[in-house]
Amino acid sequence: MIITVDGPAAAGKGTLSQKLADKYGLAYFDTGMVYRAVGLMMLKQAKDLSDAVAAEKMAAQLTFATMMDLSKDKDFRSSIGGQAASIVSSYSGVRSQLLDMQRNFAKNPTFADGTTANGVIYDGRDTGTVICPHADVKFFITASSEVRAKRRYDEFMQKGMDVKYEDVLKDVKARDERDANRQDAPMKPAEDAIILDTSDLSIDEVFQKAVAIIEEKLK
Repeated sequence: MIITVDGPAAAGKGTLSQKLADKYGLAYFDTGMVYRAVGLMMLKQAKDLSDAVAAEKMAAQLTFATMMDLSKDKDFRSSIGGQAASIVSSYSGVRSQLLDMQRNFAKNPTFADGTTANGVIYDGRDTGTVICPHADVKFFITASSEVRAKRRYDEFMQKGMDVKYEDVLKDVKARDERDANRQDAPMKPAEDAIILDTSDLSIDEVFQKAVAIIEEKLK
């Protein structure tokens, strides 16, 4: 079984994807990791994030091993890593270089220990439209920019990071604009995606709605 969960930043994609992966025994692939890895490679090598050619070269060099190693860096999941990922992911050359890595995982989904999974759940922004348009179930998770910024702000505060809500909101809106204006794959729901607005829902409520939809599909 292949499930895709698309949507903008801080909409709740990751939490929902992980809960669904646990319930159905699916491997979990956060496609944003590949872009965070490329963005962090750029930063570590003091490359200009606006240099699309350099970013494409970094993407061509990325391996799963390198990505997992970079994921241990303190900036990988920080606002710094998120901003860098958002910028490099807007380059069509970068997206092209990383497409096969993301698609091929569905052919042989495995857990972190190497054991075979029953399928995969993709968490990203264009997994249902570009990476796995043949997925069995497609979700598009969204919420207002203010709600998403508050969630991200609370997450940063829990980690002890010194951030301002206004700056987080500005970043969320900027990422939304970049995602919406990508020329090759603008962020949008797949035609057959189920749209869930999580603005006024708890994660448990979203999870129960998603499970009910999946169970109906499996009948």
